[in-house]
Amino acid sequence: MNQELLRIVDSIARDKSIEKEAIFADIEASLLSAARKFYGETDDVTCGIDRMTGDIEVRKNGVLIDYREFGRIAAQTAKQVLIQKIREDEHGSICEEFSERKGQIITGVVARADGPVLSINLGRCEGIMPRSEQIPGETHHVGERIRCLVLEIRDVGTQVKIILSRAHPDFIRRLFELEVPEVQEKIIEIKTLAREAGYRTKIAVSSIDTKVDCVGACVGVRGSRIKNIVDELGGEKIDIVRWNESSQVLITNALKPAEIVEISLNFELNRATVVVNESQLSLAIGKRGQNVRLAARLTGWDIDILTPAEYSKGLDDLEKAMRTIEGVDDKFMDRLVALGVINLLDLDGVGAAPLVKELELPPELVEKALLTARESARKVAEEDAARKAAEEEAARQAAAAAAAESKPVDGVAPEAQDGGSAPDAGETAGEATPAAPTVVGQDASAVPAGQETVQAPEGR
Repeated sequence: MNQELLRIVDSIARDKSIEKEAIFADIEASLLSAARKFYGETDDVTCGIDRMTGDIEVRKNGVLIDYREFGRIAAQTAKQVLIQKIREDEHGSICEEFSERKGQIITGVVARADGPVLSINLGRCEGIMPRSEQIPGETHHVGERIRCLVLEIRDVGTQVKIILSRAHPDFIRRLFELEVPEVQEKIIEIKTLAREAGYRTKIAVSSIDTKVDCVGACVGVRGSRIKNIVDELGGEKIDIVRWNESSQVLITNALKPAEIVEISLNFELNRATVVVNESQLSLAIGKRGQNVRLAARLTGWDIDILTPAEYSKGLDDLEKAMRTIEGVDDKFMDRLVALGVINLLDLDGVGAAPLVKELELPPELVEKALLTARESARKVAEEDAARKAAEEEAARQAAAAAAAESKPVDGVAPEAQDGGSAPDAGETAGEATPAAPTVVGQDASAVPAGQETVQAPEGR
């Protein structure tokens, strides 16, 4: 009984996750190659290994021969064939294992950094994380344990390339599954997700159980669950939005914390016009447009943010142009607004077919309306451009006039030109300067008696 062979086969099978049968077949193929090397190319040689005892039988023309007599060259051939076969089996095993884990989170150790590309040791093999799949601003050092998403498996010749990611939106989805049991158990469903890696993520969730608050469950007690996810992402902000089948409600939720005055949906252009007060405009748009951009991706609508004045001007320009057409009445205007047409450009963008089909309007009237809308839109654009140019010119002239007034005449200080005198250099700073403002939140007891406390403006 060849117990040594059985132990070797068992060890290779465990270490490389290869089936024992495949290893036995590889050994038989290598011995067959050695026999053909020794005897020359022939089909009269067979090789078999007893899977229970490990005994090897090599026969030529049905006669049992001793494979130990093949010689050094044939043995070297058998060795090379066996190594190649086991590598192929391991290659296939790795492909199969990681193909099953595609889209899942895996933990590895940073092995090295090849320029902007990180190599991650995954145990049996290494994965790579390109710069495009890393979170902007994150840095990793060799030996650091790191969690990432198995994004793609590429079979490249004799190598398996495993592409990993921490910037993909599904990485957030899998983190929620790990941290929120209700998401793992499908009680809470992640409907949609929009992410700008390293900056902000918006995620819309819903619950199939009315007793489970989807937003509260994702946040956790005192924010414990969401905090673990945010810490894993290095401080990336996450907005959890309650899903709603109504597009208007969903858009309202997605743009929070901004307060929405009105929403107009244009299904033909897939555009949502959102009206917010002037004080809420910057909050709705977000830093560099990030809030409205993520809300648009989350809801699937193109979102335009307008102030009430801009919204009213668009409607007024539209109504003014349409009223010049015979046959246009209040009912016609109401139908246009109900369709989501709130300005001249919207009317031109929708086109004739939806107006005829959806609003059941006469084709002749629709064609007149479109021609009038195009011409009016051009005039309005020209008027706006002229007004903007006039405002810029007025501002430039005002700035020039202010600069001319403050310019000294013949070296005389501006204060002295009106008969005044410059402050004496000996005056104390305390007499000319008001008390320094205190920071909001400072203990009032720290301010000396009689000294005025000034609240610092917002943003300082």
